[in-house]
Amino acid sequence: MFRYKNYLLCVLVLILACNYLDRIALGLLLQNIKNDLGMSDTQLGLLSGIAFALFYAVMGIPIARWADRGNRVTIIAATTALWSVTVALCGTAGTFIQLMCIRVGVAVGEAGCFPPAYSLIADHFSRAERPRAVAIYMLGIPLSMVGGFFFAGWMNELFGWRTTFMILGMPGLFLAALSWATLREPRCGSSPAADSLQSQMFDTRTSPQHPNVRAVCMTLWANRTFRHLLVGWSVLSFFGYGIWQWQPAFFVRTYGLQTGELGTWFAIIWGGGGLLGTLLGGELASRHAPHNESLQLKALAVVYCGFGALSTCMYLSQSLYLALTLMGISAIGITTANGPFFATIQTLIPERMRAMAISLIYLFANLIGMGLGPLVAGMLSDAFQPIVGGESLRYALLALSPGYLWGAWHLWKASETINEDLNLAPAAFSQDEPTTLKKRARTH
Repeated sequence: MFRYKNYLLCVLVLILACNYLDRIALGLLLQNIKNDLGMSDTQLGLLSGIAFALFYAVMGIPIARWADRGNRVTIIAATTALWSVTVALCGTAGTFIQLMCIRVGVAVGEAGCFPPAYSLIADHFSRAERPRAVAIYMLGIPLSMVGGFFFAGWMNELFGWRTTFMILGMPGLFLAALSWATLREPRCGSSPAADSLQSQMFDTRTSPQHPNVRAVCMTLWANRTFRHLLVGWSVLSFFGYGIWQWQPAFFVRTYGLQTGELGTWFAIIWGGGGLLGTLLGGELASRHAPHNESLQLKALAVVYCGFGALSTCMYLSQSLYLALTLMGISAIGITTANGPFFATIQTLIPERMRAMAISLIYLFANLIGMGLGPLVAGMLSDAFQPIVGGESLRYALLALSPGYLWGAWHLWKASETINEDLNLAPAAFSQDEPTTLKKRARTH
């Protein structure tokens, strides 16, 4: 069992890394796509933002519903194959409309990655193990940054952005076949034993077999901690995606870097720093606060406040190497949130609602964050262009940087209620009727 669950985690990490590759590459290649297809910054923001995020977020709901009921291995294998094919097709687009339509297909496929994966991890790891396990899973994102930034940067210089997308779509097909052939769905057999709190929260004798979407949404909204986590992550995603998606274009325009050199820097900073930060966050949470989600959330709130300050200083700097140094420190700090945040949600939510809870988090975070963040940044850049010329993107990103403080406030508020909500979880998630849930939501 120990050997299999670590193998499962390894496969899921590789799938997540491939899932993010095209998004990493898109941010790096925006300037080349703009020059080739003659787009404005607003169009680029639409392409990398709402055009992708709308379908990514909305399709996450039915896929998560399927994941809470059906075979999660099948979902992961099928959606991995879908996004791999559509990523490769991005290289065939000849117009803005064509590329946007293909990105919609990518979004539908990639929506099937997170909900079933988190649900499988929570089935195989106990409450104390989850921060570390989720942190290891989230290593897929910095790993994708290493591959996406480094290889996409140099492949673009050697072969162009079209061939780059075609090559990036290939590894996912192998992983789709591997997951289909070697992973197994615990619902088809016996599930691993859970810790005592888990057992209380997920007792099927008192829980409905498959609560409908309305019941799930009402149950989650009645939970004060979940409300703050949902709003906080959405706010952080708005400012995070808005800034992060445009960072490569900022360094190209402001400092004149080519994609090969820039990709190498970003691979070291976001890939290496992200790996270190993600591991550090999961290890610290599991070792020093294994049953103290309140302390974990307080620490994350402080980290995001620091990240906002460093981001502001980064865009005020006129030195390339100072800006890269500040970004490196930020990369380590911000990625410490990956494991503890999503592990907290998996502990807070019962097994039959976990995939839906994650999907709802990503629905709002992606619509508001991935959807509107890059678009707003692009619109701000176009608006500032007549005033500050070529420095318009710098001032657009600078204007967004203090927004992290808002998201940090919600994480702090969640830390104040999570202990009570964890104690109430068994009753709240198994016995409340819809009318009672409405009453609890109003009183909180």
